[in-house]
Amino acid sequence: MQYLWEHEEWPQLIWDENYLYKLIASISHEQGRVQGKMETLGFDLHNEAQLITRTEDVIKSSEIEGVALDYAQVRSSVARRLGLEVGGIVQASERVEGVVAMMLDATEKYDTTLSTERLFNWHSVLFPSRVADTDTINVGCWRDDRNGPMQVVSGPIGQETVHFQAVPANRIDQEMSVFLQWYEDPGDIHSLFVAGLAHLWFLTIHPFEDGNGRITRAITDMALARSERFVQRYYSMSSQICAERNGYYNILEITQRGSVDITGWMDWFLCCLQRSIKQSEETLNTVLTKARFWTRFAQESLSPRQIKVMNKYLDGFEGKLTSSKWAKIAKCSQDTATRDIHDLIKRGALKRDVAGGRSTSYSFVED
Repeated sequence: MQYLWEHEEWPQLIWDENYLYKLIASISHEQGRVQGKMETLGFDLHNEAQLITRTEDVIKSSEIEGVALDYAQVRSSVARRLGLEVGGIVQASERVEGVVAMMLDATEKYDTTLSTERLFNWHSVLFPSRVADTDTINVGCWRDDRNGPMQVVSGPIGQETVHFQAVPANRIDQEMSVFLQWYEDPGDIHSLFVAGLAHLWFLTIHPFEDGNGRITRAITDMALARSERFVQRYYSMSSQICAERNGYYNILEITQRGSVDITGWMDWFLCCLQRSIKQSEETLNTVLTKARFWTRFAQESLSPRQIKVMNKYLDGFEGKLTSSKWAKIAKCSQDTATRDIHDLIKRGALKRDVAGGRSTSYSFVED
């Protein structure tokens, strides 16, 4: 059995463009349609959509690698870097700041050359010097395979699944030189194929000791931003890959153990991209729902507690809205929380869910 990079034709990969043509056309149409809808949003709503999408992108890209980031920290870091004024700002850790900086650099500066130095910088901010990981890995340089061949795995420690073995370390300099030259001048290839090929190609080389997955997805987002020539993000490819993680690793393994015809990979990648664009409708709905609520109550006075909790609720916290959760967020008594909730029920903003008793919860009433 040969790995993809062991084929004589590597890295000259091929795919059936005729087979994928309708899919490409459909995705391009979806991109334009959703982008058009986003551009019709007012300034504040547009910023809100950006904040939601980019926060989700950073969190899910790290989650795929088994790295859990704090939502509030990521949101605060994204907001600060985008120059947005939002409530609930908290201090972000150095690790969170690093991931956010890399992801935003890839999309905000999509037309800036992707170079070895830029990749080394991305790797360095992913693994800041004061984080424990830097004691065990080489940071800001290519891997050296001192601990054996680089294997791409998934699953918990002790139960890992090996999906493929990456290019040997002594070939990385040359392999990355070819990749970066192609990335800046891919020729007549459709821009969506460029994104799919860049994702697979960089992963196959796997040039760093750690962090390759997150950097791969940053490169993919950069390629997609170039395809749209649009800085703002309205969908998250990382979120969709995270939701389809098993399928993602399965198609990677099949592709890495197959021939240089990567039609199967391109088909999966493009379908995943299409689903992520369609999923962006949820982000748009969340933003519009929040906007309608505050427009609806602009002429009515709400207490500071009600404003605080409803803002948090409309931003989408986990679980149901209950009086005890309200009391905790608003830092008030249970009785006060109940009065606040009943007031919003009378005004038609909330409704009591069917289940009663100790499990009493409340839901937002769509306008």
